[in-house]
Amino acid sequence: MELLETFKFNVIDVIDIVLVAFLMYYMYKLVKGTVAINIFIGIVMVYLIWKLTQALQMQLLSNIFGGFISVGMFALIVVFQQEIRKFLLMIGSTNIGNRKKFFKQLKFLKTDAIPEIHTDDIISACTKMGSTKTGALIVLERNNNLDFLVITGDEMKIKVTQPIIESIFFKNSPLHDGAVIIKDNTIKATRVILPVNNEKKIPQRFGLRHRAAIGITEITDALALVVSEETGQISYIKDGEFVMFKDASELTEMIKTDLA
Repeated sequence: MELLETFKFNVIDVIDIVLVAFLMYYMYKLVKGTVAINIFIGIVMVYLIWKLTQALQMQLLSNIFGGFISVGMFALIVVFQQEIRKFLLMIGSTNIGNRKKFFKQLKFLKTDAIPEIHTDDIISACTKMGSTKTGALIVLERNNNLDFLVITGDEMKIKVTQPIIESIFFKNSPLHDGAVIIKDNTIKATRVILPVNNEKKIPQRFGLRHRAAIGITEITDALALVVSEETGQISYIKDGEFVMFKDASELTEMIKTDLA
């Protein structure tokens, strides 16, 4: 009976466990697919070993791991700087006053049908622009709201089509300079100014478009497509890392998977 009393749960305990589970899930989502995932797993393992040494009353090891855990918060801030910034941006850009939008952005549940982005039209436009060496920078908004960037350009509300994208980035078009932001198959803004990454070393043949794409995908969960004006090469950027593609179908499938 005493053992049962010790492990007795109440409603608050259940809520506590559920909230911790959600927090751990979103921490994992933020670092999934990045180098930080290995560090995250390592920290979890150190914590579990620390608890095990405490349970086995291994005093020396317990003190060593306990000391590591006590200063671990400062290490986490340094190591997970980009991921923490993304998490805070996600929370800060969430409209709590609108309950449906709040739940949609956090993906706890989906109450509204989200229009599927016409990925094929976007890739076809990029391929066509690549063949004529027309530079382009396209940002695909996901969970993090990019309205703070929309105000730097020209706000739009245009349905995504291949001709529209090609006309925006046409060299003589007044809208071609800057980035295009797309959300739910709608072009939200053109001529957007993106934060440029000046720290990461990338080959010199890549210019400001690639640095801007790296910059926005490092501080948000957005995806970016860049068409090089010099080579016509299409680059796909996610989490600050980019890959160059020649196979359009492979790139299309990758983007659809990341947007799902």
